[in-house]
Amino acid sequence: MIKSELIEKLSEGNPHLMQRDVVKVVNVIFDEITNALTRGDRVELRGFGAFSVKHRPSRTGRNPRTGDQVEVTEKFVPYFKTGKELRLRLNPPAPIPEKPAKGGRKKPAAKSA
Repeated sequence: MIKSELIEKLSEGNPHLMQRDVVKVVNVIFDEITNALTRGDRVELRGFGAFSVKHRPSRTGRNPRTGDQVEVTEKFVPYFKTGKELRLRLNPPAPIPEKPAKGGRKKPAAKSA
């Protein structure tokens, strides 16, 4: 889903709101998440997940074409960790297999002659 599809879906679900208002709401939410991450804050949306920033220190890497060593500068990268509810919706728990009836193993079938 892309941003315009999200706006369209929200507009359909909320016919009392004008589409331009939905666009403003979506933009404000994304801007606030971006601003919080820029400040180094963590953004948690319960049940959905949490956005945070991870620091990657500088290191020596390799150019995959030539094999030459290259210095990679430090950087900060956005990180998303899914919430429990989202993980369960994506990976529903497997059904628990039924236990066999008491009494041990089944008797072998009688041989026909």
